[in-house]
Amino acid sequence: MDKRKFAFDKTNFILLGVGMVIVIIGFLLMAGPSSTEAAFEPDIFSVRRIKVAPAVCLLGFLSMIYAVLRKPKN
Repeated sequence: MDKRKFAFDKTNFILLGVGMVIVIIGFLLMAGPSSTEAAFEPDIFSVRRIKVAPAVCLLGFLSMIYAVLRKPKN
């Protein structure tokens, strides 16, 4: 099969995979205990869940956009 017919090369797929892993890490950082009607959980307002995790997810999505828009060298 002719390699010139593919829109992505190996580097694009690697960058997409890395971006997906970064997004998954961001969502894992957002995870944690939730509040119920019986008990309030103050951890829902932690810096990790409110600021760090969305920034990590945004970085992951931006890297995935770059991987899709990146033009192969050939």
